[in-house]
Amino acid sequence: MTDALRYLRRCDPVMAQLIRRAGPYSVNPERGVGPYEALIQAVAHQQLTGKAAKTILGRFYALYGADCCPEPARLVETPDEALRSCGFSRAKAASLKDIAARTLDGTIPPRQALARMKNETIIQRLIEARGVGRWTVEMFLMFTLGRPDIL
Repeated sequence: MTDALRYLRRCDPVMAQLIRRAGPYSVNPERGVGPYEALIQAVAHQQLTGKAAKTILGRFYALYGADCCPEPARLVETPDEALRSCGFSRAKAASLKDIAARTLDGTIPPRQALARMKNETIIQRLIEARGVGRWTVEMFLMFTLGRPDIL
């Protein structure tokens, strides 16, 4: 990261000032959050305010009597209407179920497996899931896996 900071300071005086004021960015990936949970949360937040998404996720978790994502197999078996009653659109309900199904079949691998993969490989794997695009995976790479070299 220091090479990148040196480069930014050298080539952009405005960025140099911002870096001096704010300090260097340090990557603090979300601990304990796997790709399944991260993608479920990302889809829930798409095109919504944070507050609305948190409300919907709260209802979703409560549907399973928990404060986190249900096991993928339980989500796949959940009737669409139950997901709709949480506040998910039909498209988002279908996306959540697809993410769960792809987690079960290995298309979306566990975090440990992703840690050994290159960014572009991860992007190509995860965008196979309905409702998951390149931008969503890039945010996942930065904030869940702690890879700052995306942009």
